[in-house]
Amino acid sequence: MRYGICLPYMKRDYDRDTILAWCRAIDAGPWDSLSCGERITGYTCDMRVLLSAAAAVTERVRIVPSLYVLPMHSAVWAAKEIATLDVLSGGRVTVTVGVGGREKDYRAVGASFAHRHQRMDQQVAEMRRIWAGEPPFEGADPVGPVPVQAGGPPILIGAMGPKGMRRGAEWAQGVYLFSMNGDKGEIARMIDMADSAWEEAGRADRPYRMAGFWHSLADDAEPRLRQYVYDYLKIAGDDVAKLVAGTMTRSNEDAVRRAIDDYRELGVDEIMFSAVTADLAELDRLANLIARIG
Repeated sequence: MRYGICLPYMKRDYDRDTILAWCRAIDAGPWDSLSCGERITGYTCDMRVLLSAAAAVTERVRIVPSLYVLPMHSAVWAAKEIATLDVLSGGRVTVTVGVGGREKDYRAVGASFAHRHQRMDQQVAEMRRIWAGEPPFEGADPVGPVPVQAGGPPILIGAMGPKGMRRGAEWAQGVYLFSMNGDKGEIARMIDMADSAWEEAGRADRPYRMAGFWHSLADDAEPRLRQYVYDYLKIAGDDVAKLVAGTMTRSNEDAVRRAIDDYRELGVDEIMFSAVTADLAELDRLANLIARIG
């Protein structure tokens, strides 16, 4: 099993020194990948800029946008950004794409929220044409740079339902799954949906399975985990945010280890840990836990 870390890009105390310390510590630790998500409204650092910095100060781990809310972007521009990140990283990019669910983010950047699933299918095809060296339209020059990875980086789809899985089965190498509390049954259902979608699409391979959950091993982990989840979900309403935040349990070593064991039993290929604080203790304590698991 592989292990990745999502940078705590939503934290207000995530300054330059902390960002670089996290990236370097991840590259030096037992980690296989480093990721960052994309949000527009609210207090967040920009995914593309953060991952560019990460690519420049790391040498080993894969760099994973998780995820590009692709219908908010121009496909050509996204292809150029991702190819540039592949060059900066020396060919270490795996890109996750999805449609997101925050209409206000779409509105903030002037993108349409309508027909976003269909647009994403078209955008993935267009990005691959760009990476193959085709010009964006007749008479135009090709859009560089050429990705280090032939044909462009591997693409995963971030999806939670059967329709999204079926779409992704037409063009993705795998799936990025997420259970807020690392629930085994929830991840199992999503894996079944993905496997079924791949089979229905006539694929001979099975989807690569990356799966994440929120956790904390920092000091005062439980209240900090629940506050983070509340802040993340309050866009859905105060009552919903409080209800979900109150169910979060992955705030001690035993609880995190149970989630790791569950994901391994389900055949997850890579766990993407999503820490809810910017404390470097999160990395140190999680690395020690993984070392003891073996």
